[in-house]
Amino acid sequence: MPSLTARLTELTESTSAEDLLASSLGVVFPDDVAAMHGDAEHDLLYTSPHLPKPFVLSLADPKGFDEETRGLFSHYLWNSSLQLAEFIEAGTLLARHPKPKDGDNGGGGGSGVMITAGGSAEEIFDVTGLSTIELGAGTALPSIMAALLGAKRVVVTDYPAPAVMETLRRNVSRVVRPEFAPLGRMIVAATVTVTSSTTTAASEDSDETPSGGEEEKEQENRGGGVEVHGHSWGDLSSPLAKDNHHAFDRVIAADCLWMPWHHESLRWSMDWFLSREADARVWIVAGHHTGRGNTAAFFDEGALGRHGLVVERILERDCDGVDREWAVDRGAESVSERKRWLVVAVLKRKPTEAAVSVVSASGG
Repeated sequence: MPSLTARLTELTESTSAEDLLASSLGVVFPDDVAAMHGDAEHDLLYTSPHLPKPFVLSLADPKGFDEETRGLFSHYLWNSSLQLAEFIEAGTLLARHPKPKDGDNGGGGGSGVMITAGGSAEEIFDVTGLSTIELGAGTALPSIMAALLGAKRVVVTDYPAPAVMETLRRNVSRVVRPEFAPLGRMIVAATVTVTSSTTTAASEDSDETPSGGEEEKEQENRGGGVEVHGHSWGDLSSPLAKDNHHAFDRVIAADCLWMPWHHESLRWSMDWFLSREADARVWIVAGHHTGRGNTAAFFDEGALGRHGLVVERILERDCDGVDREWAVDRGAESVSERKRWLVVAVLKRKPTEAAVSVVSASGG
């Protein structure tokens, strides 16, 4: 049966070639699932059957983190990032995975790609020729996949702590190279721009546009065509925000919903960066680390509606590729069971929001 973590191998000083082939983090025990992987002292080897060769991902060292940065847990690779990267790969390369032999698939198809009333992952998660921005990127795995598979512009953001920015820069410059991409797929440019900014974000209870000060630095590095920026959710005053209002075809976020006190700031950023075109989408994959109620709160219809967003599709996916309908309340669900499931959602512009863009473009 397929495992979400089967592509990961933890690297140590004693890792041999035999170890890389024989050992893996992808052993999913029936009673528990690892939701986060790696640490600053152990890089992760990511192996996809659809890419030319494996690549290494580093993780930030939390030793220098302040209390706020440490509490964001961006120094791990989370299952949501693994799942979103696989969706992007499946959607762009039409790479279907084996169907589970056993178990109820909950009506989702269990084919390893997302099957919904509106289509499959092949239709939903294709990044070919699109511009993408990732919020709360951590290791940047989904963005790296997008860059390797044909996105025209890829922007990676996370909290502007130096160690987090350095990890993103290192992963992007190391991996976003033609030798890791399927032949002819990678079209991004060959520079990495790194920007660190700190400003004041929108408060959870405020409907006003956030504002604040900003510090910035840029750095070019051989290796990849991805922009790496520091971005605090709800900060709309930085050069990144000012230069990219409604600039992206896809806004992506992996494991960003477990802190409900940051939901409104996250909605601000999604709304701000997402294009007003009718086909623009937000892609979300998230775990239920602090409970289903906290995850569900982000999708509040009124809160999303104030930012011109609506849920287009939403379901749950477990670590073995089984899909089922999304439910806010599943009764007495154990922590181990809850850890097996991720919520997968696609947001779009409300019809009235998209219509404004169409009218403006036509000069009507």
